[in-house]
Amino acid sequence: MTSVALAEELLLLAYDDESGKATGSRIGLDLGMAAAVLVDLALAGRIAYSDGSIVAADPTPTGQPIADEVLARIVADTPHTPASWLQRLRHGLRGRILADLVARGVVRDVDETALGFIHVHRYPLVDPTLEAECRSRLASALTGDAAPDERTAALATLVAGVRMEPTLGLTGPAVEEAHQRLEQIAGGAGFSGTVSLEESTVRPSVALVIAALSRAIDAALGARA
Repeated sequence: MTSVALAEELLLLAYDDESGKATGSRIGLDLGMAAAVLVDLALAGRIAYSDGSIVAADPTPTGQPIADEVLARIVADTPHTPASWLQRLRHGLRGRILADLVARGVVRDVDETALGFIHVHRYPLVDPTLEAECRSRLASALTGDAAPDERTAALATLVAGVRMEPTLGLTGPAVEEAHQRLEQIAGGAGFSGTVSLEESTVRPSVALVIAALSRAIDAALGARA
């Protein structure tokens, strides 16, 4: 399992580097990060999608604290639907990930006081390495002809699912074009039902989990504007 979590990459994309403030839908980002933790576990072969539920496939810890806590909960609990797990996991997850990024020197915590008593936290970027690598992978996926790897295809699908295309630095028609390309990536990976699992560019076990999570996110966020 890679040392950089998908949820961290999604969060870094969503936060403005200079202001340190989140952009876009807050609930969308929280749902996306919850899904990202589950996707990382699927990529690591620890969970699967079976009979409408997320189930444990291998209880062995991955070495990532947050992912391993979630894995332990899945192992100990009765099976739940992807939608149920997204709601169970999204609360407090952002704070955990931000605290970890602060501790590693990726972002810094700027604690400001508004109206004399309300504390407002901002998280400007300090070390751009992780975000730059993430953006580079997505840029290659958007502009290249080759199918992206499993992890990048999953990240692209999450970006599209939580409607984060504007965080890619795009405006106007380019946003819709990016969305269409991201959906093409998801389709080619077998996440949206446009190709069979046999033709998928990723493992069928991973494709099933991401497809189920994508449907759950779409249902939670409602119709696109």
